[in-house]
Amino acid sequence: MTTPVVLETRLPGLTLARRGKVRDVYDLGDTLLIVATDRISAFDYVLGSGIPDKGKVLTQLSAFWFARLAPLTLHHLLSINVDEFPAETRPHRDVLRGRSMWVRKTNPLPVECVARGYLSGSGLKDYQKTGAVCGIPLPGGLRDSDRLPAPIFTPATKADSGHDENISEAEAGKILGDARVAQLKALTLEIYRQGVAHAATCGIIIADTKFEFGLAGSELILIDEVLTPDSSRFWPKALYEPGHSQPSFDKQFVRDYLEQIGWNKQPPVPSLPDEVVMKTREKYIEAYRVLTGRDLGLA
Repeated sequence: MTTPVVLETRLPGLTLARRGKVRDVYDLGDTLLIVATDRISAFDYVLGSGIPDKGKVLTQLSAFWFARLAPLTLHHLLSINVDEFPAETRPHRDVLRGRSMWVRKTNPLPVECVARGYLSGSGLKDYQKTGAVCGIPLPGGLRDSDRLPAPIFTPATKADSGHDENISEAEAGKILGDARVAQLKALTLEIYRQGVAHAATCGIIIADTKFEFGLAGSELILIDEVLTPDSSRFWPKALYEPGHSQPSFDKQFVRDYLEQIGWNKQPPVPSLPDEVVMKTREKYIEAYRVLTGRDLGLA
């Protein structure tokens, strides 16, 4: 392995608020410290192997997008520079460097906001069964990875463990209120549009992605991660060929491996062979380099 794999953090003196599938979140009072580990999940389970430097890609790529999107939406990021973090974090700078975000504290909304521009993943399965995605009718005859006539908004319920569930806009409205859902839909599709436009200049197709939002008082805030290989499907534009699954810069490589070995998507979870781990690491780092135009800060 090129660098040590960080599967879990233990930071004495800091209060661990929760461990998600990938992130360890520490409560700093009015703010949070979000540490992106190298854990990787697939089919809603955390796998037995980590991907070296994956947490650094997620953190640094999210910071890139937060900066680009600042004119469009408020976001929670305060800094990824450990030297700017609160004093109580300083004993842990070596662990935190490059993979941590110091962020505003918000009340996360209990709905994920998904934008889809291409037919893939759970959207493809839904379409094959119903001719629609999350209740949104689509033209007949669409194939795996076909571009949709226009991007669609397909919310989902959030889950720390178990399966996230796609829901309709109407169902999201029952949870958040119709006005809030309309606001989230407009913002989600515009963020996706801007992300797609930039990625296209880099030779990458963003097939779909998901965002999370929170409230700080009455302010709607973009939170968590943004347009990363964990939250999005990135396809190389030069190799795009609809009609089958696409080569990708994201964890689809891991998903494909798990399908190949016939895992039943139930515990016990498998570990990944070194070859799959290192190829996945290369995909994540390449996605960062291509989208940002700079090398990942590995220090």
